[in-house]
Amino acid sequence: MTRPPPLFDTALARTRLARARRAGHADFLVTRVCDDLDDRLGAVLRRFPQALDLGTPTPDAALRLAAGGRCDAVLRLSPLVEATPGVAVAVGDPEALPVAPATVDLAVSLLALQHVNDLPGALAQLRRALKPDGLFIGCLLGGRSLTELRQAFGQAESEIEGGVSPRVAPFAEVREMGSLLQRAGFALPVTDIETVTVRYADPFALMRDLRAMGLTNVLTERRRTPLRRTTLMRAAAIYAERFADPDGRLRATFEILWLSGWAPHASQQVPLKPGSARTRLAAALGTTEHDPMRSPS
Repeated sequence: MTRPPPLFDTALARTRLARARRAGHADFLVTRVCDDLDDRLGAVLRRFPQALDLGTPTPDAALRLAAGGRCDAVLRLSPLVEATPGVAVAVGDPEALPVAPATVDLAVSLLALQHVNDLPGALAQLRRALKPDGLFIGCLLGGRSLTELRQAFGQAESEIEGGVSPRVAPFAEVREMGSLLQRAGFALPVTDIETVTVRYADPFALMRDLRAMGLTNVLTERRRTPLRRTTLMRAAAIYAERFADPDGRLRATFEILWLSGWAPHASQQVPLKPGSARTRLAAALGTTEHDPMRSPS
């Protein structure tokens, strides 16, 4: 069987990120999710001798892990060549994880996996890299991200050009991620969503931020001809008409999809088999059980 063509141009994604980092990376989302990662790891009362940061766009997560006092060593698998004091750095691809099986106690990945062509494969490799009872926790952009921008461009292109071109990547949905974690072999998978709303003076400020985050279009099927000015201006007008707050500022939605799972271990809790409960639900709730198949006396 032949593989389907890749959805994302990963080489272009690295080029766009490198350009953003050189020009001054807009790191407010990375900072936000790193703060959330600190909170989430704070609830896990254990040490992680060997930690891995998989592809986070900046070194912030790896630096925090190294400074937190709970990791003896941190390896950062970076999309770019960089030097990070106190952290071992290797340039690599999440789809070809250069880590031996069962060597990592903690793996994190923040805002990187949404541009992976083979997400199930990347998760399976992460699972293999974890030691038994090792933890993976990460986040990626979810399906409602940039919904305002997508709607504005879709309507503008339909009106002016008679069709819609691939412009914004199809993001993952939370209901899919739990299944993917289970398929990859993770135990106790958990997914949840955080919605971040950022407000802008105009759509062009949002577009500048997306460029400064390295999040511009890297779809392999993207249109290769320049965007028409009339289409751009119409999209900006639609955005302002449909998504402005009373003070005139415009909303932009970033949906952050969090996921976590553990490498299986004998010490972990497992769900009971159906029918194995020893206490009836009615007794646990303190109510009277009624059998719908029996007629009332």
